[in-house]
Amino acid sequence: MKKYILAILVAATVCACSGIKVLDTALADNVDLKQYKTFGFYKVDATGDTNSSVFNERIAMLKEAIAAALVQRGYVHAENNPDLLVNIGVQVSEKVQTRTTDWATDGAPRYMGQRNYSWKSEEIPIGHYCEGTVTVHLVDALRNKLVWTGAIQGVVSSKNSNAQRDATAGVRKLFAKLP
Repeated sequence: MKKYILAILVAATVCACSGIKVLDTALADNVDLKQYKTFGFYKVDATGDTNSSVFNERIAMLKEAIAAALVQRGYVHAENNPDLLVNIGVQVSEKVQTRTTDWATDGAPRYMGQRNYSWKSEEIPIGHYCEGTVTVHLVDALRNKLVWTGAIQGVVSSKNSNAQRDATAGVRKLFAKLP
């Protein structure tokens, strides 16, 4: 019994620490998503670090993950005249990771002159990373009306293998909220 409880706790911890969070989802009023059978990709809007050499490859990963999630829900990908258009918005921003100095690790006070010693806590940069936000809009193609929207956010991996895993996990987490 203890082994099962430990396994459940480990699984919950791994899922909770994935680093990808769903920011928001919303279904339009009086919409039944079961009426739609097909989907197609409309447009990708991107801001931030879109000049990266791997940006287009990462967008392809997102599209692949979104298509897999929609196919798993019973939708069929259609290039011509789909029922739903998938509009993807991407924002990438560079962030600075900092830490706060502390007396025990960063030590002695500084001499300021005239027998005046002082020490103060400071934020010092220790690394840089990119954070990405992906917004997915499902649009009724016939009426050109938004029927569902969702957004996820997480750290953008610098390795393609991790990026594929994160895109798939993030999209799964997002589409778990799709009614």
